[in-house]
Amino acid sequence: MFTALSAHPWAYPLLEVVHLWGIALIIGNLMALEVRVWGGAAQLPVSALARLSLVLVALGFALAAGSGLLMFATQPEELLANRAFLTKMALLLLAGCNAAWFHGRRSLHRLDLTARLLMLLSALLWIGILLAGRWIAYI
Repeated sequence: MFTALSAHPWAYPLLEVVHLWGIALIIGNLMALEVRVWGGAAQLPVSALARLSLVLVALGFALAAGSGLLMFATQPEELLANRAFLTKMALLLLAGCNAAWFHGRRSLHRLDLTARLLMLLSALLWIGILLAGRWIAYI
């Protein structure tokens, strides 16, 4: 199956589109939520925005992770030797830990300085994930 992904001229590019769509859902919705956590769009109830945003973030993560695993399966040895790929995976792990900390402390109910800083850290981690992901092809 994985050789077919490499062999078919449309398969890998379509996986990349799905991957990018997933990433767009993640980052776009996290940024909308971050604006609200930082005090913007105060007329929007944070709980309603979070319910919508986090469902779309989960969908985006499922798309990005699923397509990413399929792309990884086409060239695992090459990717495991790629510093940009390893950096991306490390940043993803940190982003997951940051999200667990954010939600574990119930930051959406507090909206305090720590919640804001965790959201800022999330944005910085996702920028790093994007940069590392794009850099994979060039290392």
